[in-house]
Amino acid sequence: MSVELLDTTRFHGFRVRRQIAGKTYQEYFSLKENGKRLRGAKRAAIKQVAEERDAVLAKKQAKAKAEAAKTAIFDKDGKVRGILFRMKTEKSGTRTPVFQIGIMSAKVGKIVNTTVSINLHGLAGAWKKAVDFYIDHKKISKRANIYKQLIDAQPTKKQLEAMKRKRKKHQ
Repeated sequence: MSVELLDTTRFHGFRVRRQIAGKTYQEYFSLKENGKRLRGAKRAAIKQVAEERDAVLAKKQAKAKAEAAKTAIFDKDGKVRGILFRMKTEKSGTRTPVFQIGIMSAKVGKIVNTTVSINLHGLAGAWKKAVDFYIDHKKISKRANIYKQLIDAQPTKKQLEAMKRKRKKHQ
């Protein structure tokens, strides 16, 4: 809730303020009438109006935040943000290609991580597992268009081979 009681020499009342899609929405609700401070039922009624306006703005804010989260899925190169395509060094010293997922989960409210082995599941199988983990935590439906876009963003076998060769040179 972003309803604040302001009590300054210039203003006495409630301020409702929220950031929505980079724009600040700020409204004031005065607790003065004819130069005198309001009390009791009139004050409670104004507070109720301010809280109702805040609830409307909160709904708008949540909608804008969800929309922004969906549009921030792909980076400028078309890669999925939060799913890395990399070589992982195992405890034995062997290097294996994996998809490493690290995202803020809407499901559990914190950052979640996992890796999916490309050698174990195959390129397409590992990508599907990585995307399924991703959509589960981002609360995206398998019926949504964005799910198909995520599946289609799978790296190619050529990119996998190039990464393997590149990593061998650096060893």
